[in-house]
Amino acid sequence: MSETTAIRFGTDGWRGVIAKDFTFANVARVASAIAQFLVSKERRALDVYHRWGVEYRGPERGVVVGYDTRFLSREFAIHLGQILQDHKIPVLVSKETVPTPALSYAIREHKAAAGVMITASHNPAEYNGIKVKLDYGGPAPPQATQIIEKLLPSEVPEPKTSEHELNFVDFRKIYLARVRQIIDVKLLKNAPLFVMVDAMYGSGRGYLAELLKDLEIRYALVRGGDNPRFGGKNPEPIEKNLSPLRAVMASEKLRKKSREFLVGVVTDGDGDRVGAMDELGQVIDSHRCFALILRHLLSKGWTGKVVKSFTLSDMVDKICVKHRIEMEEVPVGFKFACEKMIREDVLMGGEESGGFGIKHHIPERDGILMSLLLLEIVAKAGKPASQVVEDLMQDVGYHYYDRRDLHLETGLEIVDRVKRKPPKEIAGFKVQKIELLDGIKLRFSHGWLLMRASGTEPLLRLYCEMDTPEKVKIILDEAERFAQGEMELWVK
Repeated sequence: MSETTAIRFGTDGWRGVIAKDFTFANVARVASAIAQFLVSKERRALDVYHRWGVEYRGPERGVVVGYDTRFLSREFAIHLGQILQDHKIPVLVSKETVPTPALSYAIREHKAAAGVMITASHNPAEYNGIKVKLDYGGPAPPQATQIIEKLLPSEVPEPKTSEHELNFVDFRKIYLARVRQIIDVKLLKNAPLFVMVDAMYGSGRGYLAELLKDLEIRYALVRGGDNPRFGGKNPEPIEKNLSPLRAVMASEKLRKKSREFLVGVVTDGDGDRVGAMDELGQVIDSHRCFALILRHLLSKGWTGKVVKSFTLSDMVDKICVKHRIEMEEVPVGFKFACEKMIREDVLMGGEESGGFGIKHHIPERDGILMSLLLLEIVAKAGKPASQVVEDLMQDVGYHYYDRRDLHLETGLEIVDRVKRKPPKEIAGFKVQKIELLDGIKLRFSHGWLLMRASGTEPLLRLYCEMDTPEKVKIILDEAERFAQGEMELWVK
């Protein structure tokens, strides 16, 4: 991609390969477009100020800028800030690496017009990216990023503002203070917990550790240092990337030594996603995390509707039916849940990636806060995490899930082909219903398969949930063989 090639925002911002797509010149182009967007009539016309009561903030309120632990992220953030300031937009830049939820909360606290985060989230180390947040402290809606795309200039001059003219601010303290207000401090302080904190070398490092130290909870760190290549694994809290945490959690020596409930919590590259692991080294996937947290909030007496992405578990549906609360399904991308959260009384919104947001906070994913809520759940139950998950399964039925990412340039074509001629059965499982909210979901009697092309990478994603892990594997195996061209007759 040349420096003047079109830049497209996907489900969660714009991302590109460092020095190839993600260059200082292209970052300057995006910064210039954001500056123009902030002063545009189109921005004022955006219908996003209903429920949260955030008044329109003009460009004079400025932009807060944060960055993750990736190669050159700080330098890209400074470059972006300089271009914004050249456009007479005041800028506050984080003085250190910062997780996305802390950056989003800083927008609210500083009453800024917007926020920009330099991060590629869970993508491989060779990528970097830009996430745009608006003044309510959540993702910019598609209408906003489409305007930004249209305003992209072909080139931008070198910045006139020097680095020394930028204001560098600590966003950590105000964010951690807010999290302390939401969690049950008394419950956690008295809980017999031993927590393994895995930051996956991301910008959430140090945040959970500081909170746990204040709560007098014993903890140890995994992947909490500097490693811009993330140890060779994508900083995404899914099973295939969690072997370092599992090696520690499954240690017989550690389990015998500890009298507390051993729990592992994981945050991704920019700290807005959560994952977990029980005392046996078994991953508690995002679907179970969402279901556990939802039940926990309901047990606290919290109310409101639930918004879930098209890829999230049917366990959520069952919990909502049981508690007689409204549930709405939205396309993939937390920005769609965010739009509901800023307009309506939403208790919890989230997606399969492990990004969840809750009311009484910001309309944003927050892996750090979600980690603490998972610890609250174990503390309140007074049981090991594995038993807490088993109790959930007993309540809503057994659900097993897996996802496969196939590196294919033809992902959209494959999905379109299946939409035109969907199969009547897959691996002997009859297709009972077809849903087209985002990609194509084929429903069976005890689960579903979803085929969807990624919005940010050349990937075809295959998602499957069934009532046994064996069925999940069988269905994914056949779907993958079809996608790879090994089963031409699959679609009938």
